Parts: sequence; structure tokens; C-alpha cells
Amino acid sequence: MSAALDTGDRAQAVPARPPGRARRRTDWGRWYTWAVLAWLFAPIAFMVVFSFNDPAGRHNITWQGFTLHWYANAFAYPDLNEAMFNSVTIALLTMVVAGVLGTLLGLALGRFGFRGKQLTNLVMFAAISAPEVVLGAALLSTFLMLNVTTGYWTTVVAHVMFCVSFVAITVRARVITLDPSLEEAARDLGAGPWTTFRLVTLPMLFPAVMAGGLLAFALSIDDYIITTFVSGDVNTFPLWIWGATRVGIPPQVNVMGTLLFAVGLTMAVINVVAARRRA
Repeated sequence: MSAALDTGDRAQAVPARPPGRARRRTDWGRWYTWAVLAWLFAPIAFMVVFSFNDPAGRHNITWQGFTLHWYANAFAYPDLNEAMFNSVTIALLTMVVAGVLGTLLGLALGRFGFRGKQLTNLVMFAAISAPEVVLGAALLSTFLMLNVTTGYWTTVVAHVMFCVSFVAITVRARVITLDPSLEEAARDLGAGPWTTFRLVTLPMLFPAVMAGGLLAFALSIDDYIITTFVSGDVNTFPLWIWGATRVGIPPQVNVMGTLLFAVGLTMAVINVVAARRRA
């Protein structure tokens, strides 16, 4: 019996083994997010890198050396310059017109109740979800029925039409979260409807308005399908690239695409910084 007690005492005297470190779980969501971002940005990275390539022939698909020659001669093709000018000006007009109309529509949908509100929501989401080939064919049929010659301004009208819904949805989401007591306080202090909107409502809506406008700009400048139906003899940057693929895309296309991406990225960063400063 004493031997058994001695054995039990020795067992109790031996310190317990420290528990092993818990195995770290793999955050698959994070890796999946990075994989999706890499997949999305891979074509952009390819475009930026090959804007510095020095190809020997017409096809700029094999790395052959670094050069800044194409940036020095970025505007060597007059047709390409005209197509880029058309795309940028159409996108700017779309951003302004769709931004104004979409902001007013989003403000009305987010704040007021009126007859036909549900129908307006239905039409707005239908314009977003409908295939672009359907929208393009419908717009072309409308212009032909009205005996309107397709060209620059029909392209602007078409782009505004399908971009308004994106701006309205963005602004409406912001309107729903606004604090109405701020506007009530402005009216109690003697501000009229326009002054209240200009000094109180619009500054609070500005981040959403800017985001919707940038979204309209991006959707307009890279649209191909709808533009094909309604552009007539007007050439845009995507249409020019499609036509150039048959004979070989010059490196200037990558240069202009890189510059355009840099401008868009700068505008987005400025919007984010301004929103943080206001916050």
C-alpha cells in the first residue's frame, strides 16, 4: 500500500505537460478576396507594363524591351486621338447630366412618397438589369422611328439613359441614412428651402453624388455594345480598339489606357480623401 502511495505522490509531483499551441485557422475569405482582386487587376497590370514595351512588329503581346518612346509619341494616330476625345467628352457630359438627373431622382425616391414610385423603381432596376444589346437595339429603333440621325448626341443620350439609374440608386442609399433633424434645424434658424438644400442637404449628399458621377463616367467611357448601335459614324475609344484588332493594336492604345486609368484612379482617391476630411 505504501508503494502505491509513493507511486501516486511521484505522479502528482511530475508537472503537467503544457498544452500545445492552437492551430491557426486559415482565413479563406481573405485569400479569396485577394485572388479576386488579382484576377480583376491582372489585365490592367498587363496594359500598364506593355505600355513600356518595345515590340518589333504590330502585335504588342511579347515583352521585348523597355522604352518610353510610345509615351513621347502617344498622339501619333489622329484617328485614335479623335476617338479618345469623343469618349472623354461623351463620358464627361454623361457624368454631368446623369449626375444631376440621378441626384434629383434619388432624392425624390429616398425622401418622398408619390404615386408611381414603385413603377419608377421597377423601371430604374429594369434599366440596370436589362442586357445592353436589348437597350442598344431599343434605342436604335427609337431613333429610327423618330427619324433622328445617329451620331455624337444620340450616343450622349443613350449613355445618360443607362447611367441615370446607377446614380439614382447611389444617391438614394445616402438619402435614406440622412438625419432629417439637421435640415429641420436649418429651417428653424430661418433658412429657406433652397438655402437648406445648398448648405445642408447637398454637402451631406456630395460623397454619393460624386461616387455616382464617377460611376457614370466609368460606365460611359468603356461602353461598347450600346455605343455600337447608336454612334453612327462617330468613333469612340472602345470602337477604335475593336477595329484595330484586325491589323494589330499599336502600343499607344496601352499608353492612353494607362493615362486614362491614372486619371480615374486620381479622381477616386481625391473623392475618398475629401470624404474623410468632411467626416
